[in-house]
Amino acid sequence: MHSITVFSTQPYDSESLTHWGAGQFNWQFVSQKLDTVTASQAAGANAVCVFVNDDLSKPVLDALAALGIKTIVLRCAGYNNVDVAYAKQLGFQLARVPAYSPEAVAEHCIAMILCLSRKLHKAYNRVRDDNFSLNGLLGFNLHGKTVGIIGTGRIGITTAKILSGFGCNVLCVDPQPQPQLPSDSCRYVELAELYQQADIVSLHCPLTPETFHMINQQSLAQMKTGVMLINTSRGGLIDTKAVIEGLKSKRISYLGLDVYEQEADLFFKDLSDHVIADEVFQRLLTFPNVLITGHQAFFTAEALAQIGQITCQNLHALLNNQTCANLL
Repeated sequence: MHSITVFSTQPYDSESLTHWGAGQFNWQFVSQKLDTVTASQAAGANAVCVFVNDDLSKPVLDALAALGIKTIVLRCAGYNNVDVAYAKQLGFQLARVPAYSPEAVAEHCIAMILCLSRKLHKAYNRVRDDNFSLNGLLGFNLHGKTVGIIGTGRIGITTAKILSGFGCNVLCVDPQPQPQLPSDSCRYVELAELYQQADIVSLHCPLTPETFHMINQQSLAQMKTGVMLINTSRGGLIDTKAVIEGLKSKRISYLGLDVYEQEADLFFKDLSDHVIADEVFQRLLTFPNVLITGHQAFFTAEALAQIGQITCQNLHALLNNQTCANLL
């Protein structure tokens, strides 16, 4: 039976993988993220299983190769944390979970939009203090608003369809237009037009060298004053310091983040008894019009089941020299 070392393990990971890989694998669950220090914990494993904040840069890949490991499976869709070219040069087999419940992330995106637009986070706290005043809680209708979707993969398309149901005018940007979009309410435009027209901008594109910090001082200057910005994709898409300046100048009136560029040292941990030294993140938390969740958008029962099942299928195929449909 093949041995698998799983890094960045949470209780729900071990439960799901144990269920879907029953009788196939011996699991070693490691709570720490993979890096040059923890790589040695994979000694004796046939493969490693990693998540979004694990480090798969050249030094870590060298360490895994020195242990004789040649198979890496990601239990996520994004792979910006992997030096894919170098991994292939070393002879690694790489697989990911390219699609798992796009509805999970899309619905979380809509939840953030609604929470911010109707100030539900403020109302929740007020009522708990027996404050039932509506002053300061004035919201706006989604119906009739223009929403810009940057990236129309499965999640972007699903988000666009939901917003169409709200009666929004949806503008989309993607280098590869998709025919699945509702033609009556969605259309592709140039990025500059999206920035100029959108009341809400939502990011659904991968993090690449081309998209790194695509939301910056220059792009924000093209957006409407009072824009809502939502990011449920990857933290590095946003220059956080530029966004803070946008909040201070009121160019951005609403900000919803499920990801953060420096999240690796924060998210998926209970830091309630610690002092968080990240001053940029702490500054974000001071704004009343900022809503942050800790990379939670994917976290539904349906998505976890699909991630566990596909990850185990990928492992079975790669370790038994069978065809794997999800190779990088």
